[in-house]
This record gives sequence, C-alpha cells and structure tokens, in this order.
Amino acid sequence: MDVKCGETMEYGVYRIAIIYGCGFPAALCAPGTKMAGELIEPTSEKKVHIASRDISEILKERFERLSEADQSFFQSGSMFLALNGSLCGLVANSLFRRVLNITQARIVSALPMAVLPFITTVVTYECLINRPLMEGDLNCATCAWIRGGAIGGVIGWFYPIFLALPLNAALATRYLTTPMPGQENMLRYWLMVCKPVYKKMKYAAILQIAFGAYLTSKSHEIYIKMLQLPQPGEDPEEIKDKI
Repeated sequence: MDVKCGETMEYGVYRIAIIYGCGFPAALCAPGTKMAGELIEPTSEKKVHIASRDISEILKERFERLSEADQSFFQSGSMFLALNGSLCGLVANSLFRRVLNITQARIVSALPMAVLPFITTVVTYECLINRPLMEGDLNCATCAWIRGGAIGGVIGWFYPIFLALPLNAALATRYLTTPMPGQENMLRYWLMVCKPVYKKMKYAAILQIAFGAYLTSKSHEIYIKMLQLPQPGEDPEEIKDKI
C-alpha cells in the first residue's frame, strides 16, 4: 500500500501517521486522538503522553507476532551478505597471492580474510539497518535501499580487497617472493598490483550492491508489515476495511 508523506494509517488501536523521511511515524496513538502537541487525548478520556510507551517496545511486540519466516529473514538477512563478503575476501586474497607469487602461509592469510569481512558486515548491517528499523528511525524505503547498497559495496566488496592488500604485501616482503620497488616507485607499483585484482572483481561489486539493496528492501517490507498488524483480538477484516 502506497502511503504519502503526512497521511495517516489506522492499524489496530493505533493510528500511525507516517512521515517518509528518516524519522519514526509522527505518533502512535488510539484512533480519534489529536496529532498536534505533545499530549494526546484518547477517546477513553485518559491523557497519555507520546513517550509513555517506548516505540521500540511496540515494534518488538509486533515483531514477535510475525511469521517465523519473516522473523528469520529479518534476523539472519545480514548473514547472507556477510558470507558474500567473506567469499570476496578469500577470492581477493587468492588473486593477490598469485600476482605476488606467494605460496607460503595459506591458512594464516585466508583465515582473517574470511572472518573479518564477515564480522564487519554483520555488525554494520545491524547498526545501520536492523536497529534503526526496530527503533522506528528508518521509514524511508529509498534510504534503506541506499544504505543496503552502500554496505554491500563498501563493506562487502571494497573492504575485503583493501584488507587483502597489506596482508599479502607483508607476506611478499617477509618471504621475498617478488622484488619490492624503491620508495620513488612504491605507489605506482602497488597500483599496478591492484589493477588486475579490482578488474577481475568488478562483477562481484555489482552483485554485492544489488544484493545489499535487495536484503534491505525485504527488511523494510517486513517493518511495514509490522505496522500493519492488527491488535490482538481485532478482526483483520475490519483492518482491511479501514485501509
């Protein structure tokens, strides 16, 4: 359902005024309440402050009422992007090893390239996507897609390659697998080393950006689904009539 800025949706006992920016719905209150001011006057003649019930608690309640499939996707979606990030790290590590003729320390170099991108991607996705959604701070679908694409491109693709360069440079220096340039040619040399690696992994960048945007779009759809859930004991058909 398309909702424009400033429109009001009625779901359950709450009337949710959605403002598609980067903030949470303007208010969550009982039907028939006034939207202006800090105090809300419900029809039950009992004044309730907007902050009397924490927004994150409301969303947590509604999240627990979602289907298991939606809950599982929302909680573990970042894992799929993180696994791709680990794969990018391993591929980049392998490419740098070939360019620099490194045959030693295979496990030592592969382990951090698999673990660090995975952990970084999961933590970043949780901080920038899942947590803002569960706190009601990410109502803009386009903003969510952009964040997801940026996480996929920067953390899930560029970061693993950037991490593999100094690791393999240190190994090449230690085991003397390739002649190192002088200080005056250092920058040119490493740019020449990086060029074939980035060229071979450019399609992985497109995949990660698209996949990150897709995951966040699905997460945002689940968030909207939470807002649309009826209150316990209320007939869903009545909610459909209100929409």
